[in-house]
Amino acid sequence: MPNKAIAFNQSLTSLSVEDLKARIQEDELRLKKMKFAHAISPLENPMSIRQFRRDIARVKTELKKRELTK
Repeated sequence: MPNKAIAFNQSLTSLSVEDLKARIQEDELRLKKMKFAHAISPLENPMSIRQFRRDIARVKTELKKRELTK
């Protein structure tokens, strides 16, 4: 599992700041829809919500890191 996180973080380095912001917006909307769908009828894999939330946090961390290095 850590290898997936490392690969995800490396894929973020190639994105621009605007791309990161757009990705955060899209992912937060998808997470909201996923939570809503889970409330209506349970998801097949509810742990995917946790993983998705962590991916959003990784993107936000990368964005903050870039803003601090400017």
